[in-house]
Amino acid sequence: MTRIQFDQLLTSQIGNEFAASQQYIAIAVWFDDHDLPQLARHFYRQSVEERNHAMMLVQYRVDRDLGVTIPGVEAPRTDFASVVEPIALALAQEKQVTGQIEALFRAAREEGDALGEQAMLWFLKEQVEEVASMTTLLTIAERAGDNYFDIENFIARETVGDHGKSTDGPEAAGGAL
Repeated sequence: MTRIQFDQLLTSQIGNEFAASQQYIAIAVWFDDHDLPQLARHFYRQSVEERNHAMMLVQYRVDRDLGVTIPGVEAPRTDFASVVEPIALALAQEKQVTGQIEALFRAAREEGDALGEQAMLWFLKEQVEEVASMTTLLTIAERAGDNYFDIENFIARETVGDHGKSTDGPEAAGGAL
């Protein structure tokens, strides 16, 4: 594997993180439109977190003098049949991002890029938390059935995703939001 593999995956991941941010905005707006303010707030925050992840990768490229290209993203899914669907989509998205970060870590290791490998360790740790959080939220939504107030109360009462938690994360280009 050549150095180009990690470089290409890193640029793609910037786009993946921005796409995740856009998808979370779409989910948040759907919840807002269905008068579920706690779920909406949760996913608006998730969107900002994913945007910050993209900007952390941008800053990494700037710091390593790798050049930066911001890839375009596809339009997010905006229509859902139930409250469970967008949460299930979010969990699937987090699992996909985990695989993408694992691929970045492997590429850095195979290329002998210790700095790249080290940078991906924080993102791997973050993905464990993201998948666990979204799995819990999906379980709660499935158990609540049509009683949306149970989901809303759970989110209001519990710390789901622990937003803004990490102070040990990499710097985000332009500063984290």
